[in-house]
Amino acid sequence: MHTLEQLRSGALAGTRWLDLSAGLTELPNEVFALADTLEVLNLSGNRLTSLPHDLSRLHHLKIVFCSDNPFTELPEVLGDCPALQVVGFKACDIHRVSGAALPPALRWLILTDNAIEHLPDALGERPLMQKLMLAGNRLSALPEGLAHAGRLELLRLSANRFEQLPAWLTALPRLSWLALSGNPLGWTVPAPTPLPTVPWADLQIGEALGEGASGRISRVTLAGHGQGLALKLFKGAVTSDGLPEHELAGSLVAGQHRALCTPVAELSAHPQGTPGLLLPLIPPGHVHLAGPPSMASCTRDVYAEGWRIGAAQALRLARTVAGAVAHLHLQGVMHGDLYAHNILWDPQSGDAMLSDFGAATLLPTDRPAQRLALLALEVRAFGCLLEELVAHAQRVADEAPAWVVLEELARACLQTDPALRPTLDDAVLALERVAA
Repeated sequence: MHTLEQLRSGALAGTRWLDLSAGLTELPNEVFALADTLEVLNLSGNRLTSLPHDLSRLHHLKIVFCSDNPFTELPEVLGDCPALQVVGFKACDIHRVSGAALPPALRWLILTDNAIEHLPDALGERPLMQKLMLAGNRLSALPEGLAHAGRLELLRLSANRFEQLPAWLTALPRLSWLALSGNPLGWTVPAPTPLPTVPWADLQIGEALGEGASGRISRVTLAGHGQGLALKLFKGAVTSDGLPEHELAGSLVAGQHRALCTPVAELSAHPQGTPGLLLPLIPPGHVHLAGPPSMASCTRDVYAEGWRIGAAQALRLARTVAGAVAHLHLQGVMHGDLYAHNILWDPQSGDAMLSDFGAATLLPTDRPAQRLALLALEVRAFGCLLEELVAHAQRVADEAPAWVVLEELARACLQTDPALRPTLDDAVLALERVAA
């Protein structure tokens, strides 16, 4: 985090990234001295309600974050910034979004946890739009113009007021990651699998294992049992994917599968009433297959520099993940976040597990055509994963046939007409034939 003193003294001259959180009520004029270099401006956690009318003087500006500020509308000056690609206004108090506020080069718009009821048709007139995060608003419809968003790949609509979905939504050619939970869609959805409950008092809390947007995970020991478990305590706040209770519901319906990190018990009697799940510990040696998307990659995961994978490993990984997702689809769950960064694998054994149900959607059991159309979106996400594995192939001559199969399956899953894509069951069969 930078300070006002650094900015005013000139110590930040030439910087490309500026972080300012100092109770600001207006943008300091000294920021414009950085106009020739500044690309990322983070003003989150201030008291801003507007941005200066001449913000476009920051002519290299690509990314703006203004989350946790009391804005009531998305500032129209953003639309005057020709290089601006990423706009983040999470957890403000935005009620109004004008088409004029959308910059022409917009790729990624974050408006999570606001009070937005309507969006402009101009949202579909931004040809580079790839990622749109709208969870936790008051939307009951999407603008018809968004039907022309041919590059849109990730869409978060959880915790809104949708009673129905537009017919064009599942026909978007590149949509791959969709979250819908927490809307009054009127679907009949699968019932959760009952789990045993474990009282808080029976747990011994150990080391912290990690923290995500929806909760904190710790190692725990259950009284009378030697085997360790992981405890996820939910935070209760709106995340970019939706609400924690929707993640809980998706996890319970998912059921058990060797390649899914699903709960074995529910927490009960927490002193503050905090909901929680008990999960198996990830086996030693497992690491994340990739890192999450960067600002530059937008919708695609970031792999370690120089990372390569052999054909046998890639086939095993693809079969394992395809089997896990096919299981979810059979249970009536769309994972919504099928990404390499949510896959934990052991590079030595090739074992893998799919985790993170934060974007999971329970699908209708009474609308089979709509259910299939929604699942076809996740097939494209699997195609993206296959495409990434192929891009990182460690080529060996006698393994060429295996890579051909993976390439062909990736192309099938990535077809722009969702109705022509295979199912995940089809993908499992295709991959098992190679193994045979």
